[in-house]
Amino acid sequence: MKIRNNALAGIALAATAALGLAACGSSTSTAPSSSAAADAKISGEITVYNAQHESLTQEWVDAFTAETGVKVTMRQGSDTEMSNQIIQEGQASPADVFLTENSPAMAQVENAGLFADVDKATIDQVPAEFRPSTNKWTGIAARSTVLVYDKAKLTEDQLPKSMLDLAKPEWQGKWAASPSGADFQAIVSALLELKGEAATEEWLQGMKANSKAYKGNSTAMKAVNAGEVDAALIYHYYYYGDQAKTGENSKNVTPYYFKNQDPGAFVSVSGGGVLNSSKNAAAAQAFVKFITGKQGQEILQKGTSFEYAIASNVPANEKLVPLAELQAPTVDPAKLNSAKVTELMTKAGLL
Repeated sequence: MKIRNNALAGIALAATAALGLAACGSSTSTAPSSSAAADAKISGEITVYNAQHESLTQEWVDAFTAETGVKVTMRQGSDTEMSNQIIQEGQASPADVFLTENSPAMAQVENAGLFADVDKATIDQVPAEFRPSTNKWTGIAARSTVLVYDKAKLTEDQLPKSMLDLAKPEWQGKWAASPSGADFQAIVSALLELKGEAATEEWLQGMKANSKAYKGNSTAMKAVNAGEVDAALIYHYYYYGDQAKTGENSKNVTPYYFKNQDPGAFVSVSGGGVLNSSKNAAAAQAFVKFITGKQGQEILQKGTSFEYAIASNVPANEKLVPLAELQAPTVDPAKLNSAKVTELMTKAGLL
């Protein structure tokens, strides 16, 4: 009997300790959590229209589903393709979440009135410089504009001090870009917002006279690496991604950062938003919160996309130039005007 009483006392003591730990846990959980499991009960499934890197978003999806049990169907396409589809579908869209590589497509959907407000707990995870002033969607990652150049042909002191200098006669035939891509059009969108229509139109005319057009940023960088052209205006991660593999398409090039708040130092924000037509808004909001939370941003930080982590105090991949050193200009992502950029680039003969 004495042994039995001791055993019961031990059980009671363990139970008391467990309750105490639970109480301690609840008392320290007043701060917002970025964990999807900490959200109100979510279930079911959501559809993500994805214009981000497919492999990155798949990692996010797998981790989110493992934590919550929510099934995620992903539809892949380009920024413009997906934004136009959402606008065409309107309130009948099967999409719950829209993810992009660049901001203009997000602004396009926002201007069509198709985004729900992003939950405050999610907004609180993302610094103001990496989300639109309207908070109708949020930044999820970022990429920096760079000029990659042939190290055998140019030294850094021969490079343009500003992206605007690429329109000058001395750069005729010496640089490349991929004008048909959403990446480059986002850079032009920032130029339009920073310098206005007249200056943008003038620069695009200079670009038409001076640059060589390639299909895709990787192709433009390969052209520099092969000695076809001296430099190319692209995003940073194409270089770092190739370097992390074989480096065969980037061994002869190096990236140059314009800095000094120049239009060429533009940092493009990748976006995430919840459609107001979502049939599972709670799970959709939880997904956006998850990818901007610590776990989601660490997936980005440690992955192979080499985009910048921007939220939940997660630092960028250590191989990248720190965001604080880029000296990027201040651009409100909500004001990037893809329609006007398309009009101006078409007028200049670039599209």
